[in-house]
Amino acid sequence: MRDAAADDALATLMLPFEAGPLSWPAEGGALFLRARDGYPLHRQPRPGLVCEQSFRPEAERLERSGLTLREADGDGAERYPLVLVLPPRQRSESRALLARAVAACAPGGRVLACVPNNEGAKSAEEDLRLLAGAVGSLSKHKCRAFWTAPLHGPADAALLRQWLALDAVREVADGGLFSRPGVFAWDRVDAASALLIEHLPGDLRGRAADLGAGIGVLAKAVLERCPGIESLELYEAEARALALARRNLADARVPVGFHWHDVTAGVAGGFDTIVMNPPFHGQGRGERPDIGRRFIQVAAEALRPGGHLWMVANRHLPYEQTLDASFGEIRVHAQRDGFKVVEAVKARGRGR
Repeated sequence: MRDAAADDALATLMLPFEAGPLSWPAEGGALFLRARDGYPLHRQPRPGLVCEQSFRPEAERLERSGLTLREADGDGAERYPLVLVLPPRQRSESRALLARAVAACAPGGRVLACVPNNEGAKSAEEDLRLLAGAVGSLSKHKCRAFWTAPLHGPADAALLRQWLALDAVREVADGGLFSRPGVFAWDRVDAASALLIEHLPGDLRGRAADLGAGIGVLAKAVLERCPGIESLELYEAEARALALARRNLADARVPVGFHWHDVTAGVAGGFDTIVMNPPFHGQGRGERPDIGRRFIQVAAEALRPGGHLWMVANRHLPYEQTLDASFGEIRVHAQRDGFKVVEAVKARGRGR
């Protein structure tokens, strides 16, 4: 029986080296885009492996394993005889990443990718074929690994250039925000955040934080709505989103801090106001209400006594017990379209 926590895509990605027909490069190393750590990556020596990962929890796991990381969305100057990639679900981002992988291949190099069957494996394989020509493949663990022949440039150079541009930063929300494919609700203000913004009061004051800030949608609204806010700290685990938040808040009227950080590990304290639309999925498809519960606990720890949390969440998620245990006063201000807006006040006799 397989471990329920096993990373099937990573295990399948490594199979061509363990069962043939591929060999790890003797020289020149390999680049791993959207890298994840796990036992399959360590079953055999992987000399010269360089990893790229923009999601902070995964990057930290790679670092703890002693693997070499480079900055995500690197300049692409270096070429490798092997480029590994775990493409994301979002199609434009996936195509851009496959194009980056082909562009990063040294002459005679290969691209090897893997996608779960229920996340578009056949489509991703066809995308790589369009870019690079004929591909080989194998299937295992309900995933599909597929790889190119030795490459000497793309099969379609024009398509490569077109797909590299798919992930470009652009203006969305009628020009009010900068965004790009792959980040949460990348081409719009999501309905949950819009509902929270609609109900935010204008009298929030003092030191504020946005936990899981994304591209800065809530943070921007807080600064526009609440003149009493004196400073604002954004905490976001996805580096690609945080870079966009910097751009979206470039003209902020107060000091703003940007932290590439996993909120579940805790944040600094002393805040008067916290806003958040906490994630309720991990890197997979399944719901993870434990993440939202941990966000609530972290918010309670980081607020001063009497401080206010304003959050939005899916109405069905079981957060009430955690809110009751962490805060002195809770009010539901709105319920609409499957979401709820909650204000929670930290009891004055609790904590820091």
